[in-house]
Amino acid sequence: MTVAKSLKITLEMIKIEHTLFALPFALLGAVLAAGGIPPINKLLWITVCMVGARSAAMAFNRLVDRKFDAANPRTKMRALAAGLLSTKFVWVFTIVSSLLFILGAAMLNSTTLILSPVALGSVLAYSYTKRFTSLSHIVLGWCLAIAPTGAWLAVRGEFAPTPLLLSAIVMLWTAGFDIIYACQDYDFDLKSGLYSIPKRFGIDRALLISRLLHTLVFILMLLLFYVARFSWLGAVGIFAAGLLLLRQHSLVKPEDLSKLDAAFFTTNALLSIILFLTMGADTLLK
Repeated sequence: MTVAKSLKITLEMIKIEHTLFALPFALLGAVLAAGGIPPINKLLWITVCMVGARSAAMAFNRLVDRKFDAANPRTKMRALAAGLLSTKFVWVFTIVSSLLFILGAAMLNSTTLILSPVALGSVLAYSYTKRFTSLSHIVLGWCLAIAPTGAWLAVRGEFAPTPLLLSAIVMLWTAGFDIIYACQDYDFDLKSGLYSIPKRFGIDRALLISRLLHTLVFILMLLLFYVARFSWLGAVGIFAAGLLLLRQHSLVKPEDLSKLDAAFFTTNALLSIILFLTMGADTLLK
């Protein structure tokens, strides 16, 4: 198989397009830090960091989970599990993606470079958490929550309440939708010994926990509205995000998970984009 073909399969395997979930929050963190449009070189290297970190994390996840993926009816056709890719190629891809992330962090400033091992270590370590804790959903949330604060640090080089609040929103939002996503593997997790909120509490209670987390997300968005001093445009974004969260939970029932993909992919991608556009525009118009 050619390198180009292997690379194409790898990008399909890690669903490179799903970088869309977290990238808007990273860009929003940068816009809030700059109080407008950040320098183009900052935006470029922030994007490089995002793509590098997520690509490394997803490829590494497929590597360490390949035996579980092969045994799970839902994931048995993933490229590594199905034997369409060599582990050697995916290891090389993971290492190159990790180096790309570190390069991007180095090009931003000394603070992001110093903290880059924490970020990279977090996104790689997540893959093992499903083996020993039901809180793996929170760990995944932490991994995505690094993005907005990291982008803020890239622009300002110091911490502040606004990005930390935005990161808390991302963490709880991610944990909430990941719990929903994990419901489809409830039976497999029981058999394989993997940990998840659905396995520990059952699907009914897991969906309730997800709803509670997303309720906290909405409350924190209201607090962000106050702290960041958004105007009506930011309020529109928060209201729309709230409706999308309600829509997400209306699509998934304990007895019917058939619309889970729509709940997971469509609503979450829209939520991150809408918040970026409205809150970003609000910041630019101040």
